[in-house]
Parts: sequence; C-alpha cells; structure tokens
Amino acid sequence: MKLIVGTDFHGNKDSFEVFVSKAEEEDVDVLIVCGDITNFGTLERAKNLLSLLTQLRLPVLFVPGNCDPPSLVVVDVEGALCLHGKSATYGDINFIGLGGSPNTPFGTPFEMSEEEIGEALNCAVKNVTDARWFVLLSHAPPYNTKLDKTFSGFHAGSLSIRNFIEERKPSIVFCGHIHEAKGKDRIGRTILVNPGPARHGYYALASFNEHVTVEFRSASF
Repeated sequence: MKLIVGTDFHGNKDSFEVFVSKAEEEDVDVLIVCGDITNFGTLERAKNLLSLLTQLRLPVLFVPGNCDPPSLVVVDVEGALCLHGKSATYGDINFIGLGGSPNTPFGTPFEMSEEEIGEALNCAVKNVTDARWFVLLSHAPPYNTKLDKTFSGFHAGSLSIRNFIEERKPSIVFCGHIHEAKGKDRIGRTILVNPGPARHGYYALASFNEHVTVEFRSASF
C-alpha cells in the first residue's frame, strides 16, 4: 500500500490542489492529512478544503490541527474520515488518529492537556484489529525528538504521545505542527515522520511492503 502524507496546509488552496495532483501522479492508495487544514478558519472552510481531496475517490484520512476548529472532529465530510480518537483499517494497515496539540502559549483553537491527549489515544486504540502495520496520524509530534524541536531549541511535543509510542510501538507515526522540524526520527523501532508544511509544497510518500519506506518530496506552485 502506498500513502501520500501532508500536513500544515494552513488554508492554502493551491497546496491542496498540488497535493491532489501529486497523489494522482504517484498512484497512491490513501491520502493522509495531519492537521492545520485551515489557518484559524471556520468549520465550513475546513470542509470545503477537505472536499478538494476527495475528488480522486480514494480514502482520505485526516486529523485536525491546533489551528483548526475543534468541532471538525464530529463533522462528516463525504469521502474523508476524521480519525481523532478513532481507528480505521485499510488493507493490512490499522490507522489511529490524534488531532490538536498540547497547550501552547498562543491559545490556539484546538489544544488539549496531556491527560486529554492520553485519553484520546487510549480511546482510538480500543478497536484496533490484528493487522500487519499499525500507524498513528497525529498533528503534534512526540516529546524530545528531532520532530518537536523549535528554532529556539525548545521541545514542544507531547509527553503523552511519546509514552503511547513507547508502550504500543506503532510501526510509524506521521505528524506535523513544528514547521521547522521537517524530517525523520525514531523511538525504538517506531519511525517518526514530519513531511514538512504542505503550504510550502512539502509532502511524503510511504510504501508498505516487506518494510516501510518513506520518501520526502516537494512541489512548486
């Protein structure tokens, strides 16, 4: 199975259109969006942007980011499934999701305490079945990794996400949130991937065969 992964679109319509174009070009099976669909936008704006991704009639799995309206977690968007606190299985991959972020100094729309993050992860994993691969879609990265380090050197990730990874050992975690932390890391055997902000043309491709392989790509628009 082949996935295309994007995050931090921040309401840029062109970046959604490029993402769809690359998904078609790369012949992927599933589109993954790790939050910040809007830039402090409305629920209607989020739904309109997500609808751009469903035109390929492929599964679209997403979680909201901290700059998205929290109400997005309970809204059905035809062709796109919000995985916050939920699970879904496609082929031999179990997906679970976590939206929002830990509390920030900025008071963004969708923030949670570490306790709330832990509860959402525990809720998401309840119905996970016995598939070959286990994938976490999260807007926020785990704490104390290459992917949660800000320009100032501060680690802004979630300790609850890290604890979950150490305990449940997902195959791979896709995340975003920290724009400058594009890249790859590991916690034990779990691969961690931040594709970089889609609003700047970044995305990642992940293939699940004998092993998981990840390629970082960029597109101009």
